[in-house]
Amino acid sequence: MTALNSPEMLNPPLSVSDPRHAEAVDFLHHEAELLDGLEERTWLTALVSRDIVYRVPVRETVERARGRGFHATTFHLDETYGSLDSRVTRGETKYAWAEDPPSRVRHFVTNIRTRDAADADPCLLDVRSNLLIYRTRQEQTTPQLLSGERHDILRREDGRWRLLRRVVYLDLTVIGTHNFSLFF
Repeated sequence: MTALNSPEMLNPPLSVSDPRHAEAVDFLHHEAELLDGLEERTWLTALVSRDIVYRVPVRETVERARGRGFHATTFHLDETYGSLDSRVTRGETKYAWAEDPPSRVRHFVTNIRTRDAADADPCLLDVRSNLLIYRTRQEQTTPQLLSGERHDILRREDGRWRLLRRVVYLDLTVIGTHNFSLFF
């Protein structure tokens, strides 16, 4: 698992005028629109690679000398295409009680940085973004907020970008949400 890298370990970001950066931004905005619109099946089939690695590592509060505090082998979510498909399929049934009626979710994607992949493969893009998820459920008056940084690898497959890898580094050590049935 790739840890949060310090800026000096990364390639410089692509210019915002680089067409690949614009494509990555468009990809992330389209993804947010699909997820906010409860179009999880379209998201999965149109934007996610069959080889997906999708993880949310557990975070703990540690002293600065011990690193960033993310576990390398313990995850809130450790998904493949098959497990993501199972989650989407379950949400399409009448047995998804934890999300029926569904939560209202809004993805705010900001500070998008795009780089060439570490191995310089032209079919891969390293995309980092900050994420804020605003979620309300039924008649709740207090929203749930989840923030963090996403480290994505996009791969060009059949002429279009697909999400190959996503690691979400949440800012929270304790997650105060009633379920994890949303997608980051």
